[in-house]
Amino acid sequence: MFLFTCIPVEEVFAQKKPGFIKRFIQKSVSDTTSPGKSSFRIYPTLAYAPETSFEFGFSSLFLFQAKQDSLNRLSEIQAFTFVTLEAQYGIWLDNAIYGDKDKWFILGRTRFQRFPLLYYGIGPETNGKEPALIDANYILLKQRVLRKIIPNLFLGPEVDYQQLYNTKFNQPDGHDVYEPPLGSHGTRNLGLGAALVFDNRHNVLNVRKGFFGEVSFLKYNQRLASDYNFYGFNVDVRSSHKTNERNVLAWQVYGNFMTGDIPFNQLALMGGEMIMRGFYTGRYRDKNMLAFQTEHRWLPFKFSKRIGGTVFAAAAVVAPQVSEFSWKHIRPSGGVGLRYLLFPKKDIFLRLDVGFTKEGPGFYLFTGEAF
Repeated sequence: MFLFTCIPVEEVFAQKKPGFIKRFIQKSVSDTTSPGKSSFRIYPTLAYAPETSFEFGFSSLFLFQAKQDSLNRLSEIQAFTFVTLEAQYGIWLDNAIYGDKDKWFILGRTRFQRFPLLYYGIGPETNGKEPALIDANYILLKQRVLRKIIPNLFLGPEVDYQQLYNTKFNQPDGHDVYEPPLGSHGTRNLGLGAALVFDNRHNVLNVRKGFFGEVSFLKYNQRLASDYNFYGFNVDVRSSHKTNERNVLAWQVYGNFMTGDIPFNQLALMGGEMIMRGFYTGRYRDKNMLAFQTEHRWLPFKFSKRIGGTVFAAAAVVAPQVSEFSWKHIRPSGGVGLRYLLFPKKDIFLRLDVGFTKEGPGFYLFTGEAF
């Protein structure tokens, strides 16, 4: 996907007055809220991808602290809506909400979209030249409701509901290149499980110093609103370290380990805006994946109060069994990014990343760091 522009604006439309546009722009790029007060921004976006044509959207961000207490952790709710010239559309919602004194931690994401999914096959050695196109309605509802056990340690139930419907599996150039995978004609699965999380980060969107670790388990059963029986473990470990007042070195280890009859859309997916940037989401997919990434951030550069940057590198591997992970199947990626300090008082940056792989670049525009 090729990104052309993003202009920050704030959804604070009032009656038009002389100088409205000037005040509008000034407010959209200035953080005037006091510590503890909530903040809200919207970012119009314009992008292009071959499978969607031109895409128009809005990204929005709501920041707040429980009881407006600046000593509480910064909570965030991000939303992204889009429509394309091919009549595709979607709504994405991500949340990381901390209660007063961390008594509760609600972490999750929601997706609804009519959007093409490129399918390159399953396994560590798929051909990337002629992907199939799966057009479908997609619903994702995933939430973890966690209760503090001791300081920084949370435990609680997790629910994951995913559904594909009104699906069309389009082979490349009309040829039967791929055998339709499990779930390609529509699937619905409900997973129930639990998550254990250690989190001592204060600002989840820009971690200058802190550690996050999660181990979770989800089971999907045909006796409980699922089309297939399968289960999986997820491991996510992240650490950030200040190298000086402005610079941060961060790393992440991420793993998905699944067993059973797994629909293609719920396999471990390599690529996307969070990890293995530069690869299309699901460029490689299988029952198991192990990934690592590291990143150095200048937040901001010494010569600027609001402009920063980053360099990053990553590697990942997928396999049908953990025992089949192979060095020859490790895929590398790397890239660079620019940062714009959108909320100086809350230390929140807008990021534009370019990830490079041997298959070409990928462009990503989001609020907050990738991990």
